[in-house]
Amino acid sequence: MSNPSGQRIPVNRFGLTEVYTPEDAKPTVDVVFVHGLNGDPHNTWTSEKSNVFWPGEILPPILEEEKARVLVYGYDADVTSFTGGTSKDKIHNHAEQLVQVLQGNRRIRKATERPIIWVTHSLGGLVVKRALIHSNDIKGPKTEHLRSIYVSTYGILFLGTPHHGSDVAQWGNRLEWICSVMLPKKVVDTQPQLVDALKTNNETLQNIDRQFVNLMGRFHIFFFHEGKPTNLKGTLRFIVDETSASPSYQDVERGVIQADHSHMCKFENENAPGFDLVAEAILRYAGEAPNTIPQRWTVERKERSTMMQAEAAELYTNSVKNTPQSDTASTFETSSLGREQKALPPMESQARFDQNFSVEEVTNEKEMA
Repeated sequence: MSNPSGQRIPVNRFGLTEVYTPEDAKPTVDVVFVHGLNGDPHNTWTSEKSNVFWPGEILPPILEEEKARVLVYGYDADVTSFTGGTSKDKIHNHAEQLVQVLQGNRRIRKATERPIIWVTHSLGGLVVKRALIHSNDIKGPKTEHLRSIYVSTYGILFLGTPHHGSDVAQWGNRLEWICSVMLPKKVVDTQPQLVDALKTNNETLQNIDRQFVNLMGRFHIFFFHEGKPTNLKGTLRFIVDETSASPSYQDVERGVIQADHSHMCKFENENAPGFDLVAEAILRYAGEAPNTIPQRWTVERKERSTMMQAEAAELYTNSVKNTPQSDTASTFETSSLGREQKALPPMESQARFDQNFSVEEVTNEKEMA
């Protein structure tokens, strides 16, 4: 793999790898690639014919004027990572880690408010959707820095991601087909329980779909569906069909890539089917985002300030309510003869004090005379 400058750079199997950054300018936008089930941060985006890794080789020259930084994210994406362990929501674990890692990467580079554009394939789109749901849900003052991923996100490109989950049975079939395409045949044939586990987890996937619908209006979204079927044991089938991959939501873009499910994210050169459509969307989002995201951060800071003032006011009110009333004036008074007297109301006590003080002054004047 090489970047436009001709230098070969390694890609980490796990975590973030920066595959391109402007040499003579500070980046103005981050483009983040996230693979899907059984994917890899390098192989998922690499053409098997030309061995071209398009995020690091043919995309950067197009984004040169937009000063974009390009990153790929890798995570443990085998079936057990989606279904194994004690947690029933493994996708949430992946999403939480993605938010943490990306936030940390941007924070140490003083780029917390830099716009983000996501490019996802297959179930990687569900991980990103869950990450944005998680980032938006954060409200506590000790973790509010993680909200930066949600606030900074401008656009998302979904390549072959299953979105519609209204039909539970269909979800199960679709996940099984994805496994058949993305997993080694040996795993599918010898460990069917893993595929079944993913199918039974489809309720979690449906919940992600429903929650994300409430956030969609905030982002620029481009749905892409596969234009060629996949041969599954002698049967040609669309793994994630147009209805699921490119649902007809209002104010979103939809397009087709003339490739099957596993190859729709691999472009061998600039003339590969679908590359212009994908690259143009990334380019357009990268140009628009720096004008929009700063405004969202202005709103975010105002909302945080308002929330802090409201919390401070509430704390003050509660502290006043819970503070015992001073009883200094109501304590027992002792006369000059040492006899204990009943407590007086505050106003009467003050009057008694004033009276005693006045008499004392007159007595002093007589002594002086």
